[in-house]
Amino acid sequence: MGRRVVINQSDYLPWKGYFDLIHDADLFIFLDDVQFTHRDWRSRNRIKTPHGLHWLTVPVGGATDRLINEVPLPMCDWTVKHWALLRHAYSACPFFVQYAPFFADVFARPRWATLSALNQFLIKTIARDFLQIQTEFADSSTYKVEAVKQERILGLLKAAGGTTYISGPAARSYLDPARFEKEGIELIWKDYSGYPEYKQPHPPFEHAVSIVDLLFSTGPNAPEYIWGWRIQSSP
Repeated sequence: MGRRVVINQSDYLPWKGYFDLIHDADLFIFLDDVQFTHRDWRSRNRIKTPHGLHWLTVPVGGATDRLINEVPLPMCDWTVKHWALLRHAYSACPFFVQYAPFFADVFARPRWATLSALNQFLIKTIARDFLQIQTEFADSSTYKVEAVKQERILGLLKAAGGTTYISGPAARSYLDPARFEKEGIELIWKDYSGYPEYKQPHPPFEHAVSIVDLLFSTGPNAPEYIWGWRIQSSP
């Protein structure tokens, strides 16, 4: 029986496509023992506001001489600001009250030492509790694979028993399909096109925003706008 695997760095409140990848996999591996990149999705994401798109950024500094799982969370009032921005942007949405207690608690009592720990907690909870995704999660550091770049991905796949690797399209620039074929691992490129629109606050519509936008807007129907629509439109 084949095992479908996704390997990705943890993002801060990622967009719906990230959870689409998780849903496709049997196993999702967080690749957080790699170099942290400044001004990237690891520490920020976008929301819709009455004044347009707005970045929610965790103020972890710009130093890149550290791994993602080594980046400490700052002890300041950034969580209060993020929750205030979310309330202002989404409090009028039909399902805001359903998810507000969870996010209010996260931002009121930050209890994670690192950015990676916070990101992974948010991703796992949203996937399992709000989107009913059954995918197994793991951390790349548990596999003790010492290779880098593409060889690291292949090593993790072998260690995890992966027979299929599902990758976002951005990885086309550095993954060699022939190398995967040689190792007997099927390589699938994720297609993010075709997502249906929903009644989103503060038009015009924008797909590339945090998953919170979809949750507050559509509630338990959120999976229909991530992967469910494909089932409905298939012949």
